[in-house]
Amino acid sequence: MNNIRLWVLLAMGVLHATSGFAQSPGKEVTHQQLVWFSYANTLKFNHKWSLTSEVQERRFVNPDRQHQFLVRAQGRYVLGENWKAETGFMYFLQSPNDPKATERLVVPELRPHIQLSYEQSFGRINMTHRYRAEKRFFRNTSNGELAPGYNTNYRFRYKLGIAYRLTELHDRPLKLEVTDEIHVNAGKKILYNRFDQNRVYAGLSYAILDNLEIAAGYLNWFQQRATGNQFYNRHIVQLAVSHTIDLSDKRKEVIE
Repeated sequence: MNNIRLWVLLAMGVLHATSGFAQSPGKEVTHQQLVWFSYANTLKFNHKWSLTSEVQERRFVNPDRQHQFLVRAQGRYVLGENWKAETGFMYFLQSPNDPKATERLVVPELRPHIQLSYEQSFGRINMTHRYRAEKRFFRNTSNGELAPGYNTNYRFRYKLGIAYRLTELHDRPLKLEVTDEIHVNAGKKILYNRFDQNRVYAGLSYAILDNLEIAAGYLNWFQQRATGNQFYNRHIVQLAVSHTIDLSDKRKEVIE
């Protein structure tokens, strides 16, 4: 339990530090409201290998405009002792960060990644640690239009997640989930925003079926812009569906 308290305090400290940073003199903060919809499908081949695909639609609320759209797929291998290794690729579409912008150029991004995750259990509490490294390829633009080629940088992410099983409804768990994820940029073109962003989430998840889970919650997305003294503070309602298809059981049935 001491480890849990340590990580909770660390997450709260990161949130407090970024909030204080945004309120420092000379800082310009833009507040925005969004809603994120996501669907994730996991194909489980056996107890070691699985493949997850995901689609997300991220929209501004006022006015209603698309902000981002992404499709991601990643393979997972269970290393043992609660460790998992994953590698994947994402296709990402970025619309203007200002929902009222008259120019609506959508910029593609290609993003391969590798990651390690580790899980710990303490009674009703499950804790996860995720370490991800990304190589980001942004499509070049010129005079408000897409141009040939890509510019690149790296980004490193650490995510701490805590899920607390509140109760059982119809023999299925209702959980409170809290996460904190920090992003750090790296690359020759990164000058003033080595710190990229911090995301803090709190919400509820419920397994309506053995292989189908829904989740809803609030995400605060605090991001530093390339200028260094400008920030986005985004308030997001997040709605997610996770679906698992266990192909290993079907293979056993065929063999039998």
